[in-house]
Amino acid sequence: MSRVVRHHLFWPAAILIALLLFNLPFTPNFFAIHVRNGHLYGSLVSILIFGTPLILVALGMTLVIATGGIDLSVGAVMAIAGALACWYISRQPDQNSVGAVLIAVALALAACVLLGLWNGFLVARIGVQPIIATLVLMVAGRGIAQLITGGFIITVLSKPYATIGGYAFTAPTGVFIVTLAVVAMLALTRRTALGLLVESVGGNSEASRLAGVRARRIKIMVYIFCALLAGIAGLMNSSNLSDADANHAGLWIELDAILAVVIGGTPLTGGRFSIGGSVLGALILQTLKTTIFTIGIPSQANMVFEAAVVIIVCLIQSPDFRRRLMAPFRSAPPPPAPAAVSTQEPVEVSS
Repeated sequence: MSRVVRHHLFWPAAILIALLLFNLPFTPNFFAIHVRNGHLYGSLVSILIFGTPLILVALGMTLVIATGGIDLSVGAVMAIAGALACWYISRQPDQNSVGAVLIAVALALAACVLLGLWNGFLVARIGVQPIIATLVLMVAGRGIAQLITGGFIITVLSKPYATIGGYAFTAPTGVFIVTLAVVAMLALTRRTALGLLVESVGGNSEASRLAGVRARRIKIMVYIFCALLAGIAGLMNSSNLSDADANHAGLWIELDAILAVVIGGTPLTGGRFSIGGSVLGALILQTLKTTIFTIGIPSQANMVFEAAVVIIVCLIQSPDFRRRLMAPFRSAPPPPAPAAVSTQEPVEVSS
């Protein structure tokens, strides 16, 4: 049992289960899943639908943080991807054309790769601090998205495009996309040397460079990967809403992604990471948002309640905090037994 408790995924999983169970008294059918019009419905399904974009962004953020960096531009990248795809589809005579949708998706993802390359170039080649380099795109990216949409909300009525953020084979499409992304990341980072190289760059970039690791190339690669996943999340978000809103798409999701990564056990100092932990962290945050709605927290107190729960979650996961919390309840160790005293008189040895 102690071995299970010491596992790095135990506490995130336990907290997620506790949050899910907490909803049961307020919604008796919270765990019920039923089929309606050929689609799965239920509270758990809703958590997956709205949580999959956050999971994708958190996965990309995990590798960036593992290298000792940060990416504050993922929300803006989401807005650009959704705006570009919806702009292209809206200009087509047939919005239900599968070919047009594929071109729109490819165009949006190619733009995201270029945006990630820009972030990586500033960080790895120019030497700009990651928080500053990505803050530039965080601000400018919203402007770029507004230029694409012309300052309006672009609405699209495309069934093939709606599938990206909707349903496929009865289940939410996002579940398949996230599963593919997680499997690909695990295969690349845990079955090859890539994960070790990422951790070495995050642990000590200069030492890894002197050891022969191409640290700059690794950093550029993780920023590209992060932007690519953020772009996919942006497509899912705009597809689910059937529109592109440059002002609100992906707003503040970078903060939720960072929280999800930290809750999952990846330190902000870099050097190690947990893919499964980031997935659980994202699900915890999305479940928390659902819980706020379920128990009827007033809208003006949502952020305060969420912040309080996040602080409690982080404290529960801290081994030092748990040790100090349980210290008064632990029995003091027995005093050491006194050393045996010899009563035998010393024997004199004559010379």
